[in-house]
Amino acid sequence: MNGRVIRNPDQWVESAKDVVHLDGLRVREEKKIYIALNKPTGVVTSFGDNRDRSTVYDYLKELDRWVFPVGRLDMDTSGLLILTNDTEFGEALLQPESKVPKTYYVKVSGAVSMEEYFGLAGGLDIGRGERSGPCVVREVRSTGKYTWFEVTITEGKNRQVRRMCDAIGHSVLKLVRIRVGRLQLDDLPIGKYRILSRKEAQTARSI
Repeated sequence: MNGRVIRNPDQWVESAKDVVHLDGLRVREEKKIYIALNKPTGVVTSFGDNRDRSTVYDYLKELDRWVFPVGRLDMDTSGLLILTNDTEFGEALLQPESKVPKTYYVKVSGAVSMEEYFGLAGGLDIGRGERSGPCVVREVRSTGKYTWFEVTITEGKNRQVRRMCDAIGHSVLKLVRIRVGRLQLDDLPIGKYRILSRKEAQTARSI
């Protein structure tokens, strides 16, 4: 490091000013990459699965760098999933205090009443000793048999949107994440990904 042989494995390295060589080759910081994937339903958000189910990495085989998912989408939920090798970015996006809004498109059985919408918006008991916080809800359409609406939450409780809908008595038939911060899924095809610019990726942290 900086022309000296270092044998201490705990030696601190500052990538901005220290020059490190290993076996005669200079070690360089890996270029940061940001991915937006339209995750299909039935796909697990993990690297491997002991039940041999399809994972998000099956859709990233052309990628020549390791990335990790920023947060999770459960197996039955589709839509926008961000992956990156930028740990600082990922941690900042996941911190509860960041309050990054995440918007979902939801299809539920039955007609949702105004009272039930108020319940969702104001927060309600979702079981397991947990309560959802305030959120924004907008109805898209309703046929009486089914209702479609958008909900924006700023929390990350396990299966939260599904549990919120169960709490008002409407089972979820379809759940798609369409936006994280100001980053939108748009017309990205299911099962496809695109590489984001750093500036574009930062919009995912915008409130």
